[in-house]
Amino acid sequence: MSANQDRYETAVARYFEAWNAGGEEALTKAVTAAWTADGTYTDPLADARGHEGIAAVIAGAHEQFPGFEFRLTGAVDGHHDLARFSWELVAVADGSAPVAGFDVITLSDDGRIRSVHGFLDRVPAGA
Repeated sequence: MSANQDRYETAVARYFEAWNAGGEEALTKAVTAAWTADGTYTDPLADARGHEGIAAVIAGAHEQFPGFEFRLTGAVDGHHDLARFSWELVAVADGSAPVAGFDVITLSDDGRIRSVHGFLDRVPAGA
């Protein structure tokens, strides 16, 4: 594995740790580890900046989808300071995945995320 590929996969692993963190303290710690202080998260339903804003978006997803976790689908692809990957939001109880999408991230020099641009491929009605 190249150093750059390892960098992309490490950043994406930290990203999923944040999205799947349970509890406020764990979420705060995971977001801080994954994003730069001025990092951003943007998708069709959210636009957040900074650790507190990003943590609030993640906490909102947990409230809307209790008992679900985000999972990587496929390989992480990257070049320069960019990486892209696909994901699903999976019900732990039955494995159903009502939400899916892909994200493009920009990394800082220290390997943390500067920005996320998310795209939703599958969303349940009313979400």
